[in-house]
Amino acid sequence: MDPIKNPFSPGAGSPPPELVGRESLLTHAHILFERVKLKRSEKSMIMIGLRGVGKTVLLNQIRLLALESGYRTAMFEAHEEKTLAQLLAPGLRELLFDLDRMANLGDKVRKGLAVLKGFLGAIRIGAEVFDIGLDIEPLKGVGDTGDLESDLPSLFTAVAEAAQAGGTGVCLLIDELQYLSKEELSALIMAMHKMQQLQLPMVLVAAGLPLLPGLAGDSKSYAERLFDFPEIGPLPEGEAKDALAVPVAEAGVSFTPEALDEIFRVTQGYPYFIQEWGYQSWNTSTKPEIDLETVRRVEDTVVKRLDKNFFRVRFDRLTPMEKRFLRSMAELGKGPFRTGDVAAIHNVDNQSLGPLRSRLIKKGMIYSPSHGELDFTVPMFEAFMRRAMDHEPVEK
Repeated sequence: MDPIKNPFSPGAGSPPPELVGRESLLTHAHILFERVKLKRSEKSMIMIGLRGVGKTVLLNQIRLLALESGYRTAMFEAHEEKTLAQLLAPGLRELLFDLDRMANLGDKVRKGLAVLKGFLGAIRIGAEVFDIGLDIEPLKGVGDTGDLESDLPSLFTAVAEAAQAGGTGVCLLIDELQYLSKEELSALIMAMHKMQQLQLPMVLVAAGLPLLPGLAGDSKSYAERLFDFPEIGPLPEGEAKDALAVPVAEAGVSFTPEALDEIFRVTQGYPYFIQEWGYQSWNTSTKPEIDLETVRRVEDTVVKRLDKNFFRVRFDRLTPMEKRFLRSMAELGKGPFRTGDVAAIHNVDNQSLGPLRSRLIKKGMIYSPSHGELDFTVPMFEAFMRRAMDHEPVEK
C-alpha cells in the first residue's frame, strides 16, 4: 500500500495516529490544571514507565491541555550532561518574556528576570553557559545564595507571581527526570512544595523511569504527598488492537483478527513496538486487508529496525564490562531477576555488583522494581542482548 499514506509513526516521541488507553491520565491532568487555577490543592504529576510506553507523547499531549486551560508552558528534557540550572534557564527566560508580551506586566516580569539573573550568577559552572541575554541587574538577596535548594524555590516564586499577576498559570514539563542529581531533585521538590504552600499557579508534569518514586522519596520524604506517580505501562489487548485497527479503518484498510492477535503477542502491548509493526505491515501489504502472513513476513525487518533505532542507541553507551553484565542478566530470560541470581551467573558476589549496578541504574539501563530485584528499563532488551552478543560467552 501507499507508504505516503501510512498512518503509523514509529519514532522517539512521535505522536501515534490514535492515542488510546490514556484517557484517565489526561482527565487527571485537566483536573490538576483547573483546580490549581482556582487555588485548590492538587498534586503535580510524575509519570513513570519503561522506555517505549509513550511517556514523551503524553507529555506533549498534556502540554496541549495546559495551553487549552490558559497556562503558559515550558518543556525540558533532562540529560546527564546538563545541570538543572542550565536546563531551566532558557525556558524560564522565554516564559517570562511571553508573560510580558501577553499582559505588559512590567514590574512582576522584571522582578522575575532579575531573580533569574541573580540565580544564574550564583551558580558556579561557567559564565559562558549562562549567558542567555539578560540585560538586567540581578535582584540582590533573592535566589542568589548559590544553594540550589534555597534558590530554586525563590526563582519559581518570582515566575509564578508574574504569571498570577497576568491571570494565568505556569506548567513546567520535564522529560527524563531520573537524570537529575539527588540535590537537583531535592531542590525541585522543595520548589514545588513552596508553590503549594503559597497557592501559586505553577504545576510540574514530569516523566521518567520507574526508579523515580524511590529517588524522590530518598530526596524528600514528603514527595509522595506532593506528587502523583501514575504508572504508564503497555496497552491492554483491546486497546493495543484499537491502536492498530482504528487508524487504518479511516483509510478503508483493516487487519484480520489473526494479524491483530499476532502483533499483540509479539509487541506485548508496548506502544512503540505496535507503531513499528503497524508501519511495516502497512508498507508490505499488497491488499487492503493486512493478514497474518504479512505480519509474519515483516518480522525480520521490524526486529532489525528496532535493533538499530531503539535498542542499539542505548547499547552503544555502555562500557564492555557493562555490556557483559547485561548479557549475563539476559541469560536469565525475562525479568525481573533476583540480584543473587545475576551475581551467580556473573560469577561474583552480591557486594561486588554494587558499583557496576549503580552505574547502570544511573545510565537508565536497569532499575530495582523491589528490594533484591533488578530488571531492564527497556522492554524486550534481554532478547536484544542475546542477539547483539550471541558470540560472547556468558560469565560463569
